[in-house]
Amino acid sequence: MTYTWLAHSSEIPRLYWGSMRTRFLEYGIAIAVVSFLFPGAAAQVLGSANSFAVLGGSAITNTGNTSLTGDVGTSPGTTITGLAPGSIIGVVHAGDPVAAQAMADATIAYNTIANEAFTYDLTGQDLGGLTLLPGVYRFAASAFLTGTVTLNAEGDAHARFDFEIGSTLITANNSSVRLENGGEGGNVYWQVGSSATIGSHTAFIGNVLASASITMANGATNLDGRLIAQSAAISLDSNTIRANATREPATLLVLTPMCLALLKRRKHR
Repeated sequence: MTYTWLAHSSEIPRLYWGSMRTRFLEYGIAIAVVSFLFPGAAAQVLGSANSFAVLGGSAITNTGNTSLTGDVGTSPGTTITGLAPGSIIGVVHAGDPVAAQAMADATIAYNTIANEAFTYDLTGQDLGGLTLLPGVYRFAASAFLTGTVTLNAEGDAHARFDFEIGSTLITANNSSVRLENGGEGGNVYWQVGSSATIGSHTAFIGNVLASASITMANGATNLDGRLIAQSAAISLDSNTIRANATREPATLLVLTPMCLALLKRRKHR
């Protein structure tokens, strides 16, 4: 007996299983293989920092009505101020071992991205008005965004966009990062050599890993990503930040009915 399973033809290769004698081989390995092939990308890169929406080195301060989805923490600092009760959907870790481990994992991620070989050098260019394909983008000094930058994932939900920024990241007010053609914010990384400033009412996307501080001006959002400042504070002002995990259960949900169909076939043999 030979089964051919195909789910999401653009993502999963055909898996051929021939003459399988046990239910473990027929049903268990399929799920294990899919889990192996498609672990959450952000979880792979960020480790335990993946669960954090905001992670600051010295402190987190807030003004106004901010909403955070994901854990919130500081390490080695312990100061978290200005966040109203109910503004956090997640767990607060102020200088505890969980935050310390998350910061250690984030530091590894920062160094890994900083040392990647870049595919495009955008030094001196403003990101505004550009449409970028997946790759590693380098700025020898500061990076600026005025207007909209479009990240075209070309239909690949696992497409990576890595930005190596030698100094600061600064966005003008009302700027935006736009993902199209299946891209996910969890696969966008902004490695910032010093501090990041996200301008007022900017619609930002992706994981900001800053060596120093991060400032989110009034009304700025990051609806699919994280803010991680290694050595300094994160300043918030009426912002919305959501650490949405990169989709990984979807493929399993597609495969599950197939496994059930095989079970029925086996029952009626």
